[in-house]
Amino acid sequence: MQSSIKSKIEELLGQQIKAEFIEVTDESWQHGGGPEAQSHFKIIVVSTQFEGQKLLARHRLVQSILADIVSRVRAISLHTLTPTEWQKAEENDVSFRSPGCHNKK
Repeated sequence: MQSSIKSKIEELLGQQIKAEFIEVTDESWQHGGGPEAQSHFKIIVVSTQFEGQKLLARHRLVQSILADIVSRVRAISLHTLTPTEWQKAEENDVSFRSPGCHNKK
């Protein structure tokens, strides 16, 4: 049985980031892949570790943790927030959407 990339992402982030919230969504089915494609993922991470960091630094941190996985998937949509940013997003009913796929058939 093929191991789940989603589960591996959750495991790695859970081990290496002190997160208040982690959500990993396999969006492969929205991009022309079937349920087994494991090619497109949306990741939301809420952590105090991001406080004082610019977006690029946050994304580099997550990508460094997921370096092995990043090379095996087609796309990862990252949403990295501090708890305060997350609270504001929830209050304003912000939806975290991934960009559309240009290769979708």
